[in-house]
Amino acid sequence: MITMIGFDADDTLWHSEGYYQAASAAFVDIVGRYVDLADRRVHEDMLTTERRNLALFGYGAKGMTLSMVETAIAVTDARISAADIHRLVELGKGVLQHPVELLSGIRAAVEAVARDFPLVLITKGDLFHQEKKVEQSGLSDLFRRIEIVSEKDERTYRRLLEEFAIAPAQFLMVGNSLRSDIEPVVRLGGWGVHMPYHVTWGHELDHGLDPGHAHVATVESPAGIAAAIAALAATARDS
Repeated sequence: MITMIGFDADDTLWHSEGYYQAASAAFVDIVGRYVDLADRRVHEDMLTTERRNLALFGYGAKGMTLSMVETAIAVTDARISAADIHRLVELGKGVLQHPVELLSGIRAAVEAVARDFPLVLITKGDLFHQEKKVEQSGLSDLFRRIEIVSEKDERTYRRLLEEFAIAPAQFLMVGNSLRSDIEPVVRLGGWGVHMPYHVTWGHELDHGLDPGHAHVATVESPAGIAAAIAALAATARDS
């Protein structure tokens, strides 16, 4: 039986990726003052740099900012001015300072699930930034534990489930990313409710999970979360 529910945070509880996308668009505008954007794959160069730097900087706005600076220096052959590098740093600060805006209906959805299951929040990214967003969200009282991790993969989920003293088959994760929120849990034998966000960072699109997997339900909005969990819980009981 499913006995515990996990929730992702960014783009599941509150809006996040839109701020990163806006910063990315501004980054391209700045770099475009130095290179012909028609001849350069700036977005692809930036994503390659971010992926290469994940092991050093981790996820979040600080790593994105350093990657923007590195990419800008590389694609402009170091011609970018100090003033424009400062503008890139300010873009990163803006992402770190963005307001926490809950997805419409998410508090009611989480409260409904909390009436039937203990909840944990599992999010990745910069520790200070994530702690700040959790505090500002007003949702922390709904979760028995809040885990901020450097990566969300099978190893991390296995460790957390051991700490929770439950088997993978007893755990269900709710999130917007198949790669980080759903696939690792399902690979371990758990369950997932996928709620796609309208925009997704390119790195998170890389996964090998069939969305039609029997342990996965997909919902369009927070209003469908509780019913999807109930349906998967019934499947788990009968299997």
